Amino acid sequence: MKSIVVGNLSVGGTGKTPHIEYLIRLLSEKKIATLSRGYGRNTKGFILADEKVDATTIGDEPFQFYTKFPNISVAVDGNRTNGIQQLQKKVNPEVVLLDDAFQHRKVTAGFYVLLTDYSHLFSDDFILPFGNLREPSMGKKRADLIIVTKCPNDISDIAKEKIRQKLKVEVPVYFSHIVYDEFVYNSIDKLELKTIEKPKLLVAGIANPTSFINEVKAENDEVLLFSDHHEFTNQEIEQIKTKAQNRIIITTEKDYMRLKGKIKDDQLYFLPIKVAIDDSSDFDKKIKDYVE
Repeated sequence: MKSIVVGNLSVGGTGKTPHIEYLIRLLSEKKIATLSRGYGRNTKGFILADEKVDATTIGDEPFQFYTKFPNISVAVDGNRTNGIQQLQKKVNPEVVLLDDAFQHRKVTAGFYVLLTDYSHLFSDDFILPFGNLREPSMGKKRADLIIVTKCPNDISDIAKEKIRQKLKVEVPVYFSHIVYDEFVYNSIDKLELKTIEKPKLLVAGIANPTSFINEVKAENDEVLLFSDHHEFTNQEIEQIKTKAQNRIIITTEKDYMRLKGKIKDDQLYFLPIKVAIDDSSDFDKKIKDYVE
C-alpha cells in the first residue's frame, strides 16, 4: 500500500482539500482511500463513511470527498496509525491519501506533499503565537515536493524563481492556482454565475474567504463570514435566512456540506473549485512514479 501525505506547516488555509481532490482524480484508476482527522465532527474514533454519515459525524471535508467521489473509501480517525490499520483490514486500498498529517510523526508515509500559500509563505512566517506556523520551517526537510498554492493565474517565471530562492529547499517546487466553476450548484439544479442578476447573500466559514468573495461578489451582494469549520447554530441559520430573505445564498463547497438540509434546497447553492498545477505533467509523473 502506498501512502501520500498532503499537509502544511501553518494553521489551515493553504488549500489541502482541492489538492487532495486533484490527487483523487489523478489516481482514479487505483483503489483509493482518504484518511482525515474529521475536524469538527461530534464523533470519536475510526469511522468508514457510508450512507449514514454526514458532516457532523465525519467532518465537512471528508463528507465532501464521500459525496463527490463514490468510488473511493473515505475514513476518519484522530489516531492516524489506527486509521491506516483499520483501512488495511476493511478496505485494503492501493493508495491512502492522508489529509493534514504532515505533523503526525507516528505515521511514516511514503511521500510527502507540502503546501504553502503564495501570500503567506512559510519562509516569511513565525511559530505560533507570533505567527501561524505549527512547527519551525525546518519541517520542510520532510517534504518530497512543495506546492505554492493560490498563486495568481499569470505568475511569471521570475516570480517563481524568487519564491524558490526564499523557500531554500532542494526538492521540486510547483505552483498552483484556483480555478472556479462557471456555475453554482445545489441538489436540484445549477445556475450560471454571471447570469445571476438579483442580489445574493454570500456565506463563508473557511480559513481564507477572500478569493471566494472576490470571485462571486457583485455590487449589491451581502456577505456573512464565520470561522473555519464553523458549526452553524440554529440561531445562526435563522440569521442567514433572515438576512437572505428572497436572495440566492451562495456558499463554499465545504460550507454547503454543513448547511444543506437546514436551508431550502432551491435557495442554497455552492461554488465548486479545482486547482490547476503549472507544469502539471512533471508533477503528475512524480506522483505516478511513486505510486507505481
